[in-house]
Amino acid sequence: MPFIVDFWHWWILGVGLIIIEILLPTFFALWMGIAAFITGLFLLLFPDLSWQYQLLIFALLSIVSILVWRQYYRDHPLLSDQPNLNKRGEQYIGRIITLQTPIVDGVGKIKLDDSTWKIQGVDSPVGKKVRIVALNNVVFTVESID
Repeated sequence: MPFIVDFWHWWILGVGLIIIEILLPTFFALWMGIAAFITGLFLLLFPDLSWQYQLLIFALLSIVSILVWRQYYRDHPLLSDQPNLNKRGEQYIGRIITLQTPIVDGVGKIKLDDSTWKIQGVDSPVGKKVRIVALNNVVFTVESID
């Protein structure tokens, strides 16, 4: 006896995919779950739909919905009131510091909060005030402000 796929099978798959999305938020399983729900709706409206067409509908809806979401997200990125929240080094750009160690041959070190950072800039003595102007990987670029 062949296995017959009913509309509720697709809805169970949709619920499973949305649960996966809740547990592992990727915005990938969500669209596949929605595609499964819509495929189940197609099967509810057209009960004689063969499993090959059901699979085709599911695959096409999944691909199209994921591509549409990616394009929408690229055109309308989420904005944050704290865009540097998880970019620790970038939070220090613009900060004025007093050198505790000199910059020699364009390289030095500074202590910010609980971390020591490498800096690059014009040779400067201890006590000189500098402004952090850029971050290249884990090295700050500083400029003298006097």
